[in-house]
Amino acid sequence: MTDRETITEEQNSKKRIVILGGAESGVGSALLAKAKGFDVFVSDSSILQENYRKVLIDNEIKYEEEGHTDEFILIADEVIKSPGIPENASIVRKVSRQQIPIISEIEFAARYTQAKIIGITGSNGKSTTTLLTHHLLQEAGFKVGLAGNIGESFAKQVVEDAYDYFVVEVSSFQLDNTYDLRPYIALMINISPDHLDRYENNFNKYIASKFRIIQKQAPEDYFIYNYDDVNISERLQKIKDGVISQRGEEEAVAQEAINLPKCLPVSLQAVDQAEALAMNLSYYNESGREIVMNFKPEEGEQQTLNIPVSDLPLPGKHNIFNAMLALQACQILGASTAALQEGLKNFSNAPHRMEEVAELNNVKFINDSKSTNIDSAFYALDSIKMPEDQRRLVWIAGGVDKGNDYEKIQDLVTKKVKILICLGLDNKKIYNYFQKDVHVTIQTQQMNEAVEQAYDLCKPGDTVLLSPACASFDLFKNYEERGDNFKKAVQKLVRLKSRKKK
Repeated sequence: MTDRETITEEQNSKKRIVILGGAESGVGSALLAKAKGFDVFVSDSSILQENYRKVLIDNEIKYEEEGHTDEFILIADEVIKSPGIPENASIVRKVSRQQIPIISEIEFAARYTQAKIIGITGSNGKSTTTLLTHHLLQEAGFKVGLAGNIGESFAKQVVEDAYDYFVVEVSSFQLDNTYDLRPYIALMINISPDHLDRYENNFNKYIASKFRIIQKQAPEDYFIYNYDDVNISERLQKIKDGVISQRGEEEAVAQEAINLPKCLPVSLQAVDQAEALAMNLSYYNESGREIVMNFKPEEGEQQTLNIPVSDLPLPGKHNIFNAMLALQACQILGASTAALQEGLKNFSNAPHRMEEVAELNNVKFINDSKSTNIDSAFYALDSIKMPEDQRRLVWIAGGVDKGNDYEKIQDLVTKKVKILICLGLDNKKIYNYFQKDVHVTIQTQQMNEAVEQAYDLCKPGDTVLLSPACASFDLFKNYEERGDNFKKAVQKLVRLKSRKKK
């Protein structure tokens, strides 16, 4: 709760909130701003989707589309910027020059909720970890909402503010314009180079953006983080040493370290249990094929929860890690062991993330369209098990390359992939890199052709994996459309082969 929440609606009505962007985030912000009594105006450079336009009209919220009008925008007291709009956009630069505060939807919504926030960020695995955390808490009987970079707008849900907790997936773009956001529990999954075009190709700026999630946390809050990730560990150590402030400033006051939240590391490396207890560290015991969750509440006895890996809902080491993060957050909130174990059994992952679409004549089709960078493709390739020294994988990849370093996945590709199908307008980079490592390389711009050729080149026991490692914007609107096209193409193939059998 901030002082700003004591402002009356009558006072708010004298203040103008301008929202840049009229999609899910922007329209949700508009609804909350209207509910709190602000003078609200929405501006979008594109044509609004019909459903969002209808919401604005039904709620008597003024808006414009297909362009930004300076005289309507530059009189704002505060601007809420949708995460997809870069800082160097012309209208954003104009707002900044006028010294009008720019915030994100997440920042705005957090001002008006009584709920405790569980904020989840990272370069990969955010959606899976967010969905699993929300699911486990729901199964444990918590009144919990799901928001952020997934599902319905956070701000829209805060209008009713019907939950005691919100699990919020937070991207770096959403964190960029946060200043007072204070999650009760912050989770950081990993940090690897991504979206560097938004950060002047400066990886340190991207890391600093991710660390904004803890900038306002206090000693009574919690920070669960990847102990194995050197980018996270090094940055955290600099904050502890006072080299960098909790707000990410290079010149820091050493005393700020005392404001750090309780730091709970999670590791995929097996350690001595006594050492783990001393560090409050949870880890994966590979030899015992179990995860060991350690947590000592401020008041109460040490808690240790051992869960066999066979009980976890998703394959792959990265998903073992995602599950540990989610379970640690649930332990902090007091979820019972029985509820967590039951919740793990009936969890379903997000669409487009290692989603099994169909099996045709003992050939599996897996949709991992949400893989838009090298690390996520690595996790996908690594999670698919096959007999030693046998290449049984047909990999569909490609799209808009974001400066990918394919060396990171070269060993996995060489070991597992027998055929690479390049799907995109410009496949030169990925084609040239892997043409010596795979038996056959095909290029196409049609999803149906990619799926049909993949199947024709498969033998029983093979797997067709769509895990692009690239953005989708050359051929598709987004990764969802790409994944949906893959699923439709597979289903069409299944119907065709089934008819031929008859």
